[in-house]
Amino acid sequence: MTDFATRLASVKQAIFAAETQANRPHQVALLAVSKTRPASDIEEAYQQGLRAFGENYVQEGVEKVIALSETGPYKDIDWHFIGPLQSNKTRAIAEHFHWLHTLERDKIAQRLNDQRAAHLPPLNVLIQVNISAEDSKAGVSLDQVPALAQAIAQLPNLSLRGLMCIPAPAHSDAEIARLKAEFEQMAASLNQLQQQHPQADTLSMGMSDDLALAIAAGSTMVRIGTALFGPRS
Repeated sequence: MTDFATRLASVKQAIFAAETQANRPHQVALLAVSKTRPASDIEEAYQQGLRAFGENYVQEGVEKVIALSETGPYKDIDWHFIGPLQSNKTRAIAEHFHWLHTLERDKIAQRLNDQRAAHLPPLNVLIQVNISAEDSKAGVSLDQVPALAQAIAQLPNLSLRGLMCIPAPAHSDAEIARLKAEFEQMAASLNQLQQQHPQADTLSMGMSDDLALAIAAGSTMVRIGTALFGPRS
């Protein structure tokens, strides 16, 4: 096995173990976070069966999308933008990506809707929630989710698919308890969202360090980078 194949097997085993512990078999998707990684790393991951990749930087991500799937052989890759998005960069996301995980403003939603080409399916979007209420993090508060969801629902070129969060790291027992509670709040918020927007089926939360807690709470998609691709050079 290659180094990547070994790491992928380990990540899949960790997801399977967490799903089994939570009695949630086959309910969690793996998003490979390929930011800063060369296209060759994505090609290797593709050969190992991965199809969903997450990018954080607009220019870098668009270059990979064009090289690998728009003009290359990997046309069934599902491209997710998971980084912060400024209003002057929305067109690139609307034109090249399948998913946006970090929607937090109705202005950005309107721009994405207007810039999404008619021949493309609606852009799948997740509302980013600042679940730990950190000043340094983007996202809306939980009580702002319904209004933003309603605004998105009026836009035909967007499909509201759920929620995403990047909580504060947890190291101590108290912080782990706080993280568990925040993940559970996210899951409850998704359940509430589904009452008005039944197509909202995705809860993007959990990374390498908190994967098991996120899955136990109800995550449907975990975002894994270093544990898959190894340390960045």
